[in-house]
Amino acid sequence: MPAERPTRDQYVYWEQVTTRWADIDVYGHMNNARYFEIIDTVVNNQLAVATGVDIRALDAIGVVAEVGCRYFAEIGYPEPVDVGVVADKVGSSSVVYRVGLFQGDGDEASAEGRFVHVYVDNTDPARPAVPMPDVIRAAVTPLLRTV
Repeated sequence: MPAERPTRDQYVYWEQVTTRWADIDVYGHMNNARYFEIIDTVVNNQLAVATGVDIRALDAIGVVAEVGCRYFAEIGYPEPVDVGVVADKVGSSSVVYRVGLFQGDGDEASAEGRFVHVYVDNTDPARPAVPMPDVIRAAVTPLLRTV
């Protein structure tokens, strides 16, 4: 992840999510677990929309191998959150995503997550790593920044 605070222009795919009263912890800001739920949901929404298939039913599925988050500013209730996604790397069996969360009109992220999917054999109970399905590769390659 870049060291500086990310800005909106660094992301390719966008969704907006809403905050809920239940998302807020005793300190008045969004609970850490909710950041990870949003990151996971938006990445998988992008895959489902871009592929047009039930990604859960593919012979190879993406499982989370790594997730992390850097926090820059509080996110609270009741304002919506703009969520941007970019792929830093598309490998033979994995994708490394950065996911920016923005609340309000500012250009700088309130938080940025790192999210790694590794593709595994969905037909084998041992779930060994396998090459990414072509339909997934076609969906994530446009997320790579070309600038």
